[in-house]
Amino acid sequence: MLTLLKQARSALSLLNPEEVRSRSGRLVTIGLVASSDHAYARLEDFLASGGGPREFVFRAGHASAPERVDLVICEAGIEPPPGAFALDPSAAGGTLAAIARHREDVALALARRHPVFRRAVVDRAIQAVACENALFAIATALPDVVPNLIELPWVLGEWASDTAFLTANQLRMAFFIAAASGKPVGFGQQKLEILSIGASAFGWRALARELAGKIPFGGGLIPKGAIAYAGTYLVGKGLERLHAGDGPLGRRQRKELYRQGIEQGRAVASSALR
Repeated sequence: MLTLLKQARSALSLLNPEEVRSRSGRLVTIGLVASSDHAYARLEDFLASGGGPREFVFRAGHASAPERVDLVICEAGIEPPPGAFALDPSAAGGTLAAIARHREDVALALARRHPVFRRAVVDRAIQAVACENALFAIATALPDVVPNLIELPWVLGEWASDTAFLTANQLRMAFFIAAASGKPVGFGQQKLEILSIGASAFGWRALARELAGKIPFGGGLIPKGAIAYAGTYLVGKGLERLHAGDGPLGRRQRKELYRQGIEQGRAVASSALR
């Protein structure tokens, strides 16, 4: 238990809520390119939906527009310049996902200020952290499978157990989701979420270890990675729902999300091992 606490302390030392707060509080300016006043108005209304601010959204060529902006969005049908994105307000999901994926420098601040970006940014964060945890769970098990062929640098260090890393990564995800949702970020502000994540970590770890141990010749690596992914995915979806004001997940919802996470995690693990 002392060793585990030491590992957890090391993992938590890498978390910095202040950095998340700083990134989410960044002022992001958005430049619009459209062919008409009506098209400009559609884009402006879309970005303002849910209470997003209008004062940092500028039309190209307008007298108030700054010389440079952080993000350029074009009307659908206009070829966007390099680094810009074309957006159709009636079918915006793909564009919002692309912005969340390719503009991580501004995605968190966009989600906090403009609710229309939140789902895409939170989904991206959940999938990214779940994937990291799946791959880490697989990597830390490799020395047990082929001990004479590979040695990983964390095996003898303070990452000897992946529980600390998986839990810390879920806490980082919790900070990110809270910030993207416009909620307070920090250990004190999110103590109930943190306690819940910490309590669930031991159950996921035990289940993954049992599966990995019962299947010979490394066959348990895929279930282990899938469980790490599914556990993280379920935690993230629960936090997303909580911050959206929809209350806790029901039993049927948890079961379905876990099933989805297992399928996605199995695909990630299989791809990594190939």
